[in-house]
Amino acid sequence: MDSLRGFEEDAPAAWQGDDEPAPERPPEIGVDERRMHVRAYNYWVSLLGDRPFPSIQDVDPQSLEDFGPNSVLLDFSADPEDPAVAFLGHALRSECELDRSIERISEVPGRSLLSRLTDHYLQIIANRAPIGFEAEFIGLHGRPTLYRGILMPLSSNGEEIDFVYGVINWKVIADNETTDALAIEVGQSVAAAPAPSESPVWADGPTAHLEDEPALPALSEEAGLTLSLWPEEVEGDAVPAALDADAGLADRLGHARESASLALGADRRSRAALYRALDDAYAFARAAAAAPDDYAELLEDAGIKAQARAPMTPVVKLVFGADYDKTRLTEFAAALSWAEREGIVVGSLADHLESFPGGLKGIVAAERAHRRPAAKADPLAESRARLRAAPPIAEVPVQLPGEEEFVLMVARRTGAGLALVAPVADRRLVEQAIRKTA
Repeated sequence: MDSLRGFEEDAPAAWQGDDEPAPERPPEIGVDERRMHVRAYNYWVSLLGDRPFPSIQDVDPQSLEDFGPNSVLLDFSADPEDPAVAFLGHALRSECELDRSIERISEVPGRSLLSRLTDHYLQIIANRAPIGFEAEFIGLHGRPTLYRGILMPLSSNGEEIDFVYGVINWKVIADNETTDALAIEVGQSVAAAPAPSESPVWADGPTAHLEDEPALPALSEEAGLTLSLWPEEVEGDAVPAALDADAGLADRLGHARESASLALGADRRSRAALYRALDDAYAFARAAAAAPDDYAELLEDAGIKAQARAPMTPVVKLVFGADYDKTRLTEFAAALSWAEREGIVVGSLADHLESFPGGLKGIVAAERAHRRPAAKADPLAESRARLRAAPPIAEVPVQLPGEEEFVLMVARRTGAGLALVAPVADRRLVEQAIRKTA
């Protein structure tokens, strides 16, 4: 589960979803494996100058031997909803087993390491500053993987973010089953080890601590050996006991918490368990709306504040825990808000989550799209429209190559007026002239 943090403490405020927490400044980063991302951030800062964002023209990922192989460049100047993958480093491509045919983020495999970067590009648009994140997840090959990444905004015109450059570092770790097996083997080895020497020379030596040490007990099934990484391997799929129809709000909260505990995150338990936990959380939310005084008392006891603009955020904090991953809490709250807005009947949210295209992620995307402000008008298009309607100062019968509607010309003053010398072929300069003139 990802933990997002912005690198700019005083970055300009931007619209946040009703229940989306604003990114926070990360803790100081030391000289461990995070250093790649510090170097990437320092590189981004070195390109800023006096601009709000570095220019895309200044970035060449192929020339960055330090972190270029671990990076991706996203271009959403043409399609903000499905950005193009303009560059993908060979190390990241190899880890995700991707060929060179991948062109857009919609083609990125959902459980690949690359998706850990591409899933966050919308947050950087809202934050308008670099965002760092770190988490652990189970990848395509079922291997637990720790990763740390950073996304940095770039611009082609100095004003709008239309490129995002991401760098990610990772390491594969042993899963719980492997760790438990190693613990058992170590315990058995220690138990079978010969007694230490009685020699005074070695009595306080490196084997002294083994004397009279009891053997480690073998782990039982109750200690967790039956749990594994994949939902298909979970022994059974525990379901909390059914609630009485007249159960009080506190009982409903306990029931929802039990479901959330059983879910234990979508990566460790079945998706059905997570959806059932959200279903119970929604049932609690509806019951809380009918008993506001009792609900306010539960919030006060938990030290959680009600939020008028994000009413479902306190609900998911009560059910899943206030210290639960903020990104996941945001998604859960969005799903409950969607259910309330759509008038979903209590007890049927799990079925809607299961049948909705994209599941939980699809519903979260639908809810965020519903809240998203109307797209701002394109200032360049408005400038073009104003110039298109402006009366001409003069018309000159000159034929130039190309079909562009607006042409930037260099002219020389003469006694009779202006002598056109040459057109300017640079598209950026033409667009800048259009903006300034209009």
